[in-house]
Amino acid sequence: MMGRRSHPVFLRCRTAATVLATVIVAATLAATAGTAAADPPNVGPVPPQLPHLINGVVPAPSVPQLRTIPLRARAAGFDHRILELREAVLPSPTGDPIFDRWPDDLTTMTPGEIIATRDVTATAAPVVTTPIRSATLVKFRSTDATDNPTFGTATILVPRVLYRGPRPVVVNNVPIDSLGTACNPGYTLAHGLSVATNVTDLLPPTTQLALSRGFAVLIPDHQGPRMAYAEPVVAGHVVLDAIRAVTGLDRESFGASRIAMTGYSGGAIATNGAAKLLNTYAPELAGRVVGATLGGVPADFRMLARSMNANLATGFFHAATLGIARERTEMLSMANAFARWLATSPLKNVCTLPVVLAGGTFWPMQLLSTDPDPFHSAVAEHIYRTTSMPGRKSVVPLYFYQGTYEWWIPAQGARNLFAEQCRLGAHAVHHEVFGEHVSTALLGFGDALDWLTRRLQGVPAPNGCPR
Repeated sequence: MMGRRSHPVFLRCRTAATVLATVIVAATLAATAGTAAADPPNVGPVPPQLPHLINGVVPAPSVPQLRTIPLRARAAGFDHRILELREAVLPSPTGDPIFDRWPDDLTTMTPGEIIATRDVTATAAPVVTTPIRSATLVKFRSTDATDNPTFGTATILVPRVLYRGPRPVVVNNVPIDSLGTACNPGYTLAHGLSVATNVTDLLPPTTQLALSRGFAVLIPDHQGPRMAYAEPVVAGHVVLDAIRAVTGLDRESFGASRIAMTGYSGGAIATNGAAKLLNTYAPELAGRVVGATLGGVPADFRMLARSMNANLATGFFHAATLGIARERTEMLSMANAFARWLATSPLKNVCTLPVVLAGGTFWPMQLLSTDPDPFHSAVAEHIYRTTSMPGRKSVVPLYFYQGTYEWWIPAQGARNLFAEQCRLGAHAVHHEVFGEHVSTALLGFGDALDWLTRRLQGVPAPNGCPR
């Protein structure tokens, strides 16, 4: 029989129960009250004492202490402990140095300069199924989201089909939507199909159809070596530097090629980033990139917080938040103990399917933050602004397609992006498909690929912007 003094385990359980009760009350209050007329309840604040209670129950994870911060985790202006945390949340090595090793001489190299190449034809051919003449994995110097040197990887596929004149190149930014390096399409093409291969590498069959039309296909690992899922600046840099690298790899074949970019969902984030950064980051390519298609584009992270937090999209939302935090180190200081446990656990290496399944938790982002109102914090406002890249005009024609009945990536985001580009003077077309996110990927890609094909054949792009 227990005496009047409670057992430590009982105290811990009672405290956890108190936290759980507080969470339930907070969720009820948020659902009934909200904070502002313009915001839905799922992005409102929780009671200010809640972050302290969570940190009181959940002990901080053991983050390895490092005498020297590795190259990939360094960032100016942050203390040593935050950089140790950054290293701990970055993806685990794959064992393949072309994906894992950070060269120590990146500062002496120019963006797009080739670091290493590998012939991967034997492993790539069974994956792409369409007959290919060659597949080459290229590692090159690139630039991260805060303008520091980094590297990228991409695979260039050349079909057996002959092509009269310079062979066009389709840059296929597949929706990687993952946190582990082995989830990259380049890793699958270099090592063969595995449990880490995402089905979106193969479907819709953009790669196969482009190859069958005689186009070369460039597939960038556009999340970069930190696997910064959903971060558009680093993705845009990697895509543009992949084009530079392939041009340098074989100037005879690709030095004068027309280039078109395409991407859906997470791949559209990369395509949008590349289109907006092209004129300032890689202006020498502007005359060669003839068009870009963006399907189901997540264009507005403020809007996505409202549509994806605390519902079945939560897994993707959490993964995207960690992906951006890997590049935007200031976000890590807002992570509470529970968030740090998750971000340093094996979950930091998951591919798309586990991310999908994680949505079943419905766990609100507010319960992963030290700030009770994270969506209205100064850090959040900075992220909203930098990821939307406002005021940047695409110098290449754009084709937007979006499901009218999207609920997690609302169609209004693409409409707003189309309107912004029209206002800035870009050439753009906007097309809505009768469907939601998954069905639109299949129903819309055929017209998008045909639009790209006409651009690659030299047909001028129509302009759907209102006059």
